[in-house]
Amino acid sequence: MDPYCTNTTSPAYAAYTMCTQEINRDLVTGTAAISALTSFCMGLFANMPIALAPGMGLNAYFTYQVVGFHGQGLVSYRLALTAVFVEGLIFVALSILGLRQWLARAIPSSLKIASGAGIGLYLALIGLTYSAGIGAITGSSTDPLELAGCSPSLRDANGICTSGRMRNPTMWLGIFCGGIFTSFLMMYRVKGAIIAGILLVSIISWPRDSSVTAFPHTPLGDSSFDFFKKVVTFHPIEHVLGAQDWNITGSNGGQFVVALITFLYVDILDCTGTLYSMARFCGAIDEDTGDFEGSAVAYMIDAMGITIGSLFGCPPVTAFIESGAGISEGGATGITACVTGLCFFTSIFFAPIFASIPSWATGCTLILVGAMMARACTDINWRYIGDSVPAFLTLAMMPFTYSIAYGLITGIVTYIILNVGAWLIGKASGGRIMPHDYEHKDYWTYKVRGGLLPGWVKRLARGKRDFWREWDFDAEELTSRDSYAMAKKKGDGDRASGISIPGGVGAMPVLDTVITGDRNWEPGHPHYGVGLDHVNSMGETGYGGSSGR
Repeated sequence: MDPYCTNTTSPAYAAYTMCTQEINRDLVTGTAAISALTSFCMGLFANMPIALAPGMGLNAYFTYQVVGFHGQGLVSYRLALTAVFVEGLIFVALSILGLRQWLARAIPSSLKIASGAGIGLYLALIGLTYSAGIGAITGSSTDPLELAGCSPSLRDANGICTSGRMRNPTMWLGIFCGGIFTSFLMMYRVKGAIIAGILLVSIISWPRDSSVTAFPHTPLGDSSFDFFKKVVTFHPIEHVLGAQDWNITGSNGGQFVVALITFLYVDILDCTGTLYSMARFCGAIDEDTGDFEGSAVAYMIDAMGITIGSLFGCPPVTAFIESGAGISEGGATGITACVTGLCFFTSIFFAPIFASIPSWATGCTLILVGAMMARACTDINWRYIGDSVPAFLTLAMMPFTYSIAYGLITGIVTYIILNVGAWLIGKASGGRIMPHDYEHKDYWTYKVRGGLLPGWVKRLARGKRDFWREWDFDAEELTSRDSYAMAKKKGDGDRASGISIPGGVGAMPVLDTVITGDRNWEPGHPHYGVGLDHVNSMGETGYGGSSGR
């Protein structure tokens, strides 16, 4: 990339800006397409109210830490897309083998809860910044963050306000019409409150001759307004479709390996943690198993979306943390994700409208969703330091590092150091030196319920022909090795009770008497009381009784 293209005084800057806008519109189409496909599949096959799209954190990581600002990083954009494609295939294999599901269940409870709250803080930070929010805060050369809210003309090259802080009219429009107005609607349980706030701010921002316009009288603003006036159009993907660079030998080999490993360790925590947090937010998590119904299919769709999305030029696709907005409106089934997918598909043709929604229209929405997700903090085990400190670091590092993965990594490493250290001290002292409030520690074991391998692998290993189906315990319980002796004993006793099992142990029992419509139990029936002596002889607790087992 020519460094002069990013210099605002260079003659090539205007042409470069227009070119980047074309690339941006390609990515709008590609993002909408892959989001429509994966979101609809998530709702249809996994029945989860979770939308999928290229994640904000992964976008930032892909752009600024892998490819670099305007392509100034060590890994080229095309080579990075190749790494994403291969990473998606690896994720498919991990999902099939159940390793991603096992990881989500094996993460300590407090860290999983903290990841949801951390994502909420992460959303709030995004909503407060310029790129996708109201622009109330920005980076600083002296402090990590500082108050912003100034007009674009009063910002320096680094986006820092030189004067006029908190005087940007678009910020106040977003606060009052997008934040306060939406909050009032949510207080009174008005359906569609979040959409109403976004639409109100957008409609106010679309006229050109106003101080809050989304289309200022600049070359970029004129081009955006011309695109907006088309209303309905289709912009084909011209530059980023199938843009992978498969020359992964020689000098590119090392860069490819670095990009692949980087994406793997970031995404395996980022994507897995986000999907689990959204499932927990919608109440789908089974507290006994730490998993949710259809998790294997959900992780599979997420993994396939990564590979297919790279063909559209997109960074890794993941469960969208903004799914919390739909869940907070009452979405609890796959219908929510299917409707979201259809809306994404529609947005491909209404791209001029959706691409013209300003960032200050959605900023306060992200803050409100973050506030709702942060409620999970109350479920963290704050009584024991070994649980509370790693949990706090997890939720704090996510927004401060702009990465969900870094937050989880920090929490997991801290959890291991504190709790393994306490365990070693307890073993060395014979249990005499134990941490304070150790009895309040959350229980954890790597032997999570369900084991490491998914059910279909276990069923295949045990010789089940239709291994893709769950066990039919009514028909197959008698064939298991654990119940062989019991089955044989029951088989011998059942012959005397009118139940014959032809074919030996493992076959379905055949009832000699009619069950449906049988009224022998009614007093006054001619056969009332027949066979009661035999039943009593089997024990008062039912067939077999306590002694029969």
